[in-house]
Amino acid sequence: MELSIVHISDTHSKHKLIPKDWLPVADVIIHSGDISTRGYFQEIKDFLEWYSNLSQYTYKILIAGNHDFGFQDHPTKVRELLNDYPDIIYLEDSGVEILGVKFWGSPWQPTFFNWAFNLDRGLPLKGKWDLIPKDTNVLITHGPVKGYRDKVYNRYSANGESVGCEDLLKVVLEVKPKLFCCGHIHCSYGIEENENTIFSNGSILDEDYQIANHPNVFKINCP
Repeated sequence: MELSIVHISDTHSKHKLIPKDWLPVADVIIHSGDISTRGYFQEIKDFLEWYSNLSQYTYKILIAGNHDFGFQDHPTKVRELLNDYPDIIYLEDSGVEILGVKFWGSPWQPTFFNWAFNLDRGLPLKGKWDLIPKDTNVLITHGPVKGYRDKVYNRYSANGESVGCEDLLKVVLEVKPKLFCCGHIHCSYGIEENENTIFSNGSILDEDYQIANHPNVFKINCP
């Protein structure tokens, strides 16, 4: 048996502009963070209403990203709101099992200015990655691992600079999830893989915050 998965990320309150025919029928949809511009309560509520109404998905998984301040600064209020949408599975250093496939989600990424869910590289971030269960099949974080779909481009680095997390890469290489989902680096949208893991950056918006990229679609074998 296969589990079909649609992966999106970094919609930044433009979710309603995604063409409907870009969102195919699947068992699971994953959003790997940055649903909003600044994580205002109304932005979060508007996204959850839209996400909940995607009837072509039986399971709807969500994590927060660095723009989603409400999840960090007002967790009780946001969790009360989430209670109104029981079909949405919100993961924050937590997991869920769907048809035998084990998902784990975490919003953290290396410190970048004063955004939400930022932690310094090294021990602070490693403490979060150490929580990831060794039997995880699908790992969802907002930021990428070092070396996979993590490059930023500017006039000083024409070939791109890898900005992903080294400690997260170490965990991924150890855990060997079938699928790793992230976003955060809009210009590194796309898919890569090694011998064990498919790496998906599902950023829907480009660097100019315009709808540009189709969702990534996968099928995962159930145990």
